[in-house]
Amino acid sequence: MRIAVTGATGRLGGRVARRLAGAGVRQTLLVRDPARAPRVAGAEVVRAGFGDRDAVVGALRGVDVVLMVSASESADRVEVHTGFVDAAAEAEVGHLVYVSFFGAAPDATFTLARDHWATEEHIRATGLPATFLRDNLYADFAPELVGQDGVIRGPAGDGRAAVVAQDDIADAATAVLTEPGAHAGKTYDLTGPASLSMADIAAAISEATGEAVTYQPETDAEAYASRAVYGAPDWQVDAWVSTYTAIRNGELARVSDDIPRLTGRPATPSPRSYTPAFSVIHARSVAFATFV
Repeated sequence: MRIAVTGATGRLGGRVARRLAGAGVRQTLLVRDPARAPRVAGAEVVRAGFGDRDAVVGALRGVDVVLMVSASESADRVEVHTGFVDAAAEAEVGHLVYVSFFGAAPDATFTLARDHWATEEHIRATGLPATFLRDNLYADFAPELVGQDGVIRGPAGDGRAAVVAQDDIADAATAVLTEPGAHAGKTYDLTGPASLSMADIAAAISEATGEAVTYQPETDAEAYASRAVYGAPDWQVDAWVSTYTAIRNGELARVSDDIPRLTGRPATPSPRSYTPAFSVIHARSVAFATFV
């Protein structure tokens, strides 16, 4: 079986590529910059960004299953995604595994979850055998929410999110990629083992780092005002703020057992799930990053 992995220069795609290499799987890594590709055994590295249709089609010819890690956030993200999906269909890949988002829906509070829904719908329309991995917020990125003053600010209220470790997602993705037929047509909700409030997340960061981190709720108006200083486009600010309002509305709170069912082990509990990312807390520069 031949597997293709996109986003291999990133945190999630790289994790999956290393797991597949460890299992002796032949794989093709589609990357924009081959110099940044992970050096893993049995991998062919191909320069093929999502927007380079000819390169994508050529790289995916003869591929049995492809992991489509969602593209970087942008105003035209859906168009970028659909272009890649169309190229995969043209290449006649055997199975597409798409990294989506928890609660993806056309009316989701989190604006980027709507983009994921649109991508899922386009994949369905192609008729390609597919599996959707709907990840909750990444626990690994939690420190990036902390401001320079040690405060997480956002309009999440007392809402909760079942944040998930990227290592767990990579293990689940690897399980699906290596036995795609068993997962065709299925959607998996990938969450941690517990639903945490922002105050819980702040306390976990404090415990792991020894730094005092707290959570300060904002109103929606305060959230937009505090982020206006970054000069980001409206769609990006909406994404930042709606990350928190989706939590407040309870849309990210449900805990799923899909990771244990796919991997054969429990999902990583907090605060241990945050540990790999805590070294960045001293060098943080983005106070209001989103998780996806």
